[in-house]
Amino acid sequence: MSWLWAILVGLVLGVLARAILPGKQDIPLWLTIIFGMVGSLLGNAVSHWMGVDDTDGIDWIRHLLQLAGAVLVVAVGAPLWVSIRRGRRTHT
Repeated sequence: MSWLWAILVGLVLGVLARAILPGKQDIPLWLTIIFGMVGSLLGNAVSHWMGVDDTDGIDWIRHLLQLAGAVLVVAVGAPLWVSIRRGRRTHT
């Protein structure tokens, strides 16, 4: 069940990150999910480092850091994906 939860959170965070970023991110849905999952892990690590990963009630700061991590990963990963895809097309 934890893998299913990670995929769902990755999907939500990845889609939100793509909506927040300006312009079109030309990446497939599966990569959006992976980027969202990586952003979630990054946000969890930062929240743990800050000491706000486990609070009473809803962990709003941790969730915002997860979203920020997803935005960062999508912002860096989408142009890399496009450049890799372009590079493969010109060399074949």
